[in-house]
Parts: sequence; C-alpha cells; structure tokens
Amino acid sequence: MKYESLNGILDSEAKILKLNPLLLYVRVSANGQPVNCLVSKHALNFLYQLQHNSRLALYGHYNSRKQFIISKYMITAPVNAVAI
Repeated sequence: MKYESLNGILDSEAKILKLNPLLLYVRVSANGQPVNCLVSKHALNFLYQLQHNSRLALYGHYNSRKQFIISKYMITAPVNAVAI
C-alpha cells in the first residue's frame, strides 16, 4: 500500500454507506479532477466538521476500485465559522 497526500475542495455532501461501522462517501475535487473518497476512521467527526466547499487536506491510499481511502484528514474552517 502506497500512502499519498491529497489537497482539494469538497464537491458533494457526504453520503452514509454503512452505519455499523460508520462508512462515508465524499467526492473531492483535487487539481480539477474528481476523486471518490471513503472515510471510516473518525467518520463521525468528519461528518460533523464538514461544510460545503470546505478545503480538505487528506492522507490515505487508493484501493483496487480507485477509491481514495482516507486515514487522516484536516478540514480548514471558513473565517466566519472561526469568528463566531
């Protein structure tokens, strides 16, 4: 498994694929190309912090279906959310 980092902007809202354990699907636009991502680690925190058009810094690997499996992430908060 080769781990990579990926920077991008959230394209779509998160979709819950599985409840136990929680598995989320998000689409991220990285370098102008859409990337399908799956989140299982800390998925509830990811869902809580996520906002439309958020900037994301992701770390993970690709599976056999060319989906990016997120191991670590950082979501940058917009300025108005920090100021409140």
